[in-house]
Amino acid sequence: MRTRNILWPTDFSDTASHALRYAIEMANLYNVGIRILNVVDQPLGDENYMVLAITPEELAKSMEDAAAKQMHELLAQLKTDLKIETVIRRGDAVTEILAEANGEDIGMVVIASHGRTGLSHFLHDNVAEEVANKAKCPVLVVK
Repeated sequence: MRTRNILWPTDFSDTASHALRYAIEMANLYNVGIRILNVVDQPLGDENYMVLAITPEELAKSMEDAAAKQMHELLAQLKTDLKIETVIRRGDAVTEILAEANGEDIGMVVIASHGRTGLSHFLHDNVAEEVANKAKCPVLVVK
């Protein structure tokens, strides 16, 4: 733990931003870096139905570009000397966060308890709970 990076998954919500403060505090305590991870959902669609004006691949690329822009804005606001890496992945949030968390260079995950609101909150699994239950490293869930 003391030599590995802190993973902070974010969906750019206010709750996730609150967890960032804890990630920075832990990284400063252990003198390690922070890896910021955003997972973009893989859009589903079938071009044969002609429902989408663009292909799922184009939509995913657009979503990744938007996430990259938000990531750059976030980094511009951070006032820290810590080593910070950013990663944007495409797919299921739980699967991608666990893949990153269970890598050899992650010592702890600091994750918000929830970022989704409204109907989306009820239709999706609790990402923080899944990560806390399945990660091989310690997980700090921040309310």
